[in-house]
Amino acid sequence: MTLEEKIIGEEGTDISVLVNRVANAKAQVIFAHGAGANMSHEFMNEISRQLNESDINVIRFNFPFMDKRGLTGKKYPPDRMPKLLTCYQTIIHYVIEHLDTDLPLFIGGKSMGSRVAAMLVADATLLPANVLTKISAVFCLGYPFHPTKKPEKHRLEPLFDAKKPVLIVQGDRDTLGNKAEISEYQLPKHCQCFFLEDGDHSFKPRVKSGFTYSAHMKRAVTEIVCFIDSLAVNH
Repeated sequence: MTLEEKIIGEEGTDISVLVNRVANAKAQVIFAHGAGANMSHEFMNEISRQLNESDINVIRFNFPFMDKRGLTGKKYPPDRMPKLLTCYQTIIHYVIEHLDTDLPLFIGGKSMGSRVAAMLVADATLLPANVLTKISAVFCLGYPFHPTKKPEKHRLEPLFDAKKPVLIVQGDRDTLGNKAEISEYQLPKHCQCFFLEDGDHSFKPRVKSGFTYSAHMKRAVTEIVCFIDSLAVNH
């Protein structure tokens, strides 16, 4: 079942929400988009479809700047982090209050969206304790470990400070954090990282590698599902 609706954010602006629910779901995820494409991008659609096929509900939404792009046709830059955090907080509260509250809840996203999710479980001031306890873990698809061509500007704090388990699925030649760079970070034990061979930031491998984009997408979903299964048992 697919549900599209608008909910009101804290600042009075509408937030577009897309809910894909399945019968007999075993868990649900909030899946946030990255800086360059909205919740209905091909990548977001395909990951969501495959998660649904694995009996997982998926809730997607647009950050305010992306809805603004849709209304005006202009390419606005991403909102600043406080606004992104507030928007994601609103979605978490919406899901907890209105959608299958008995199901284990996982939050995450693609690139920027995953960074926002990780920050929410790393800073105790961002989510009330009773809300944080309802979140099982975080998943990050193409985590932006640093800005493009600025490897010295690390974004490691949310990962190290996370109060929940974190799964990172990363292309091993991702320009925002490749395998060699990440191995030097010595991530904490609550973070597990799976690398897709020859994958870029969108998981796409080069033709000469022998790997395929569709296979990498499928493997990414497999890793998420295994991660969810390993934690949902204790829910």
